[in-house]
Amino acid sequence: MPLLRLLGQALTRPLDKHFARCLLCGTADEVQAGICAPCQCDLPSLGHACVRCALPLAETQDRHCAACIQRPPPQASSVACWSYAYPVAQLVQRFKYQRDFAAGRTLAELAAQELHPHIQQAPRIDILVPIPMHWRKQLFTRGFNQAQLIADIFGSYWRIPVVPGALRKVAASDSQQTLSRAQRRKNLIHSFATGRQIQDLHVGLVDDVITTGATQEAAAQSLLAAGASRVSVYALARTP
Repeated sequence: MPLLRLLGQALTRPLDKHFARCLLCGTADEVQAGICAPCQCDLPSLGHACVRCALPLAETQDRHCAACIQRPPPQASSVACWSYAYPVAQLVQRFKYQRDFAAGRTLAELAAQELHPHIQQAPRIDILVPIPMHWRKQLFTRGFNQAQLIADIFGSYWRIPVVPGALRKVAASDSQQTLSRAQRRKNLIHSFATGRQIQDLHVGLVDDVITTGATQEAAAQSLLAAGASRVSVYALARTP
């Protein structure tokens, strides 16, 4: 959509530093990507987490959580920048539900910088694919797909092409917010379809928040079934 593309371009354009103020405290000092240096230090780092689903782990020697050991998810890895807690959770909600695109741009730019070392060390990613939204929800409810705008910023910073048409949401599933992981997984059965040729490509799947991981698992499974060689998930935040 031309309007969405223009919105993405506006979102990826950095704010003029002379007019920028911190979104959290309002100061104009040391502001980078919309947040001042002291407030950046207060963002809740995710810390040590499961390689496959990004769930925070208590023991630093562990690489996988118990759920991923018992039932490995289809994606090869999942990486999130922050824990879904204050103030990241509030900024994400402002972005998604109040159309605060400055908050979304800020989180995406900071996450792109923080996750860049991981991108450089991981197997080369061929394309970035945002988690799609069903067209009815995107058009009539939210008006935009937050994952696509995040992917646009990641792609620009990491120099990886973004291919939104590689995955489509073909079934309008019920709201996921109050569902358990098993209920979410059942809710998402057959809800995704691939729309472009992704044979033998390493796909970077982009979303805003990993909650139970069910959405990312369903999307990754569809991409792998269509011939992707590997799927890695990248998100702004992970719920504990």
